[in-house]
Amino acid sequence: MKVMMAIGNAFMRMMLASPLHVLMSGSTLILRVRGLKSGRIYAVPVNYVHIEKRLLITSQRDRTWWRNLLGGAPVEVILQGKRFNARAEAYSDPARVLPLFTDYVRAAPSVARYFEIGLDAAGLPDPTDLARAARDRVMVVAVLPSDLE
Repeated sequence: MKVMMAIGNAFMRMMLASPLHVLMSGSTLILRVRGLKSGRIYAVPVNYVHIEKRLLITSQRDRTWWRNLLGGAPVEVILQGKRFNARAEAYSDPARVLPLFTDYVRAAPSVARYFEIGLDAAGLPDPTDLARAARDRVMVVAVLPSDLE
């Protein structure tokens, strides 16, 4: 499984850094995060939604890259073929994750199916399904520079 993920991530990084990024960059970006202990730079392809001046990113709790962002840290974002510096913070507390995850799903209702979240007739996510799905997630919020809002 780890080998397949490494291959998939390498492919995504290559695509997102190439002129072909337009095929994926509407929902996927590369987040470059410095490891707190190792100092190593991790280039992580992640799905995002853009709400005002924030990028909302979700990850599974069992991943480790996001732990480097607890309490906030500088990151580099490669978004739609452009690089910029931002500040990102990871949230693992369920009380903070749920409202951010709710914003994420409301901004991109097409992801509801992936997370097994039902949508009502108005296209709003089911609160019970949201709470269940959010338990296994963490949220990362990256604040965009003011000139990119």
